[in-house]
Amino acid sequence: MDNRNSGSGPDLQRPSGESYKNYVLDNAYDEMFNAGGVSRLHYRALQARLEALGSEEMIRRQQAVDRAFLHQGITFTVYGASDSTEQIFPTDCLPRILTASEWATIEAGLKQRVDALNLFLKDIYNDGAILSDGVVPRDLVYSCRQYRREMRGVQVPRDAYVSICGSDLVRTENGEFAVLEDNLRVPSGVSYMLTNREIIRRAFPTLYRGYNVRRIEDYCESLLSTLRSLAPGHQSDPRIVLLTPGVFNSAYFEHTFLARRMGIELVEGRDLVVHNNTVFMRTTSGLRRVDVIYRRLDDDFIDPITFRPDSTLGVSGLFNAFRAGNVAIANALGTGIADDKAVYAYVPRIIKYYLDAEPILPNVETYLCREPDSLKFALDNLEKLVVKAVGESGGYGMLVGPHAAKDEIAAFRERLIADPDNYIAQPTLALSRAPCFVERQIEGRHVDLRPFILQGEKTTIVPGGLTRVALKRGSLVVNSSQGGGSKDTWVLNE
Repeated sequence: MDNRNSGSGPDLQRPSGESYKNYVLDNAYDEMFNAGGVSRLHYRALQARLEALGSEEMIRRQQAVDRAFLHQGITFTVYGASDSTEQIFPTDCLPRILTASEWATIEAGLKQRVDALNLFLKDIYNDGAILSDGVVPRDLVYSCRQYRREMRGVQVPRDAYVSICGSDLVRTENGEFAVLEDNLRVPSGVSYMLTNREIIRRAFPTLYRGYNVRRIEDYCESLLSTLRSLAPGHQSDPRIVLLTPGVFNSAYFEHTFLARRMGIELVEGRDLVVHNNTVFMRTTSGLRRVDVIYRRLDDDFIDPITFRPDSTLGVSGLFNAFRAGNVAIANALGTGIADDKAVYAYVPRIIKYYLDAEPILPNVETYLCREPDSLKFALDNLEKLVVKAVGESGGYGMLVGPHAAKDEIAAFRERLIADPDNYIAQPTLALSRAPCFVERQIEGRHVDLRPFILQGEKTTIVPGGLTRVALKRGSLVVNSSQGGGSKDTWVLNE
């Protein structure tokens, strides 16, 4: 994620105390302190505990957290790294804390959003009413490379095109949350959220108990229940598998983690076979029918007959089995159109169209470069804006104007002029900061939040999510794939 401005202002404040000597307060919203450097009410117990422990004990606890991740082999791939692509997932030991009222707004807003996006996906792959009514441009949808014409008229169990969603939220300068982007294809990060909780709870057991934190430990049970609810024919005991691209995928740790926690088989494409539009898993005792596939594989690679013929990761004939209703796939194919960054700009209108309501969680202001006036504005203000390729994710294919060199801006200008339909622009944001224990002291670091939403027979939103952190001082890059870190997220019961 990435619209970011370090938010430096002329009158910098800092909390009192030796531990906070490099803790800067400026125009960015601070999760722990108000503008005057006074701790917010729900952070005061944490502040008191940090002062009681002292620097040396905090160093010991952070080291214990790091060792726990190392011993569990919790890694993520950082593409483009010069020394090694596989790195231990960095986690800050200080929790981010959200109040019950803050979470109530987030929860209601996310449910509203996933409801509307599922209605949108059902519509554009069937009647197309929203396109006929001109609410969303028809050419925008049909020209998107994530739109799958093969999905036209395909019936999806419970109309849940998106069963697992991870929307990225940011807190703006006024303290309100906004949606930066939606992740509807194969959202990742939930295993890190769950592991963070296990490890941080052990690092601060007394503090955790005293805060009355809402549980997230039931997520895998809820995910399994959601997948079961999608099974064709309402089978009482459906066979569910998790389809992974394999050990070289950046999120392979998560694939193994979730399969193990749910008690389901982790399979690769070569482990499955389709016969008479029915999917089977190869086992030592013969073929066993598969009813639900939780896929962590992009559309393009899932079936070489229907999509990319050079794919060795997918299963030949899988799409025909899905279209015949003999197997459920979560998330359904073609959901990527709804997290396209150009379609994102229309989500407030999508919510209004289907639900006749205003968005509870607003979008970040977005300029569609496919529109001449927006393109001109973007070209005139590249050094101030964040410009993103509409179909990319993970922080790739983008320009962060305030932090880009002149030659980068010049090169991006040429790309934007050559293919304006492929880009959106957004203002830089003074992302909120949360306290982190770094360099033997406490400093503020920019954060976002990725909560996880499940939708099948019912909608479940785990109370928390993955708080991603730009761990380097002054950095605004929180993406795990580009070197960001994370921290545990505590949602209070009251």
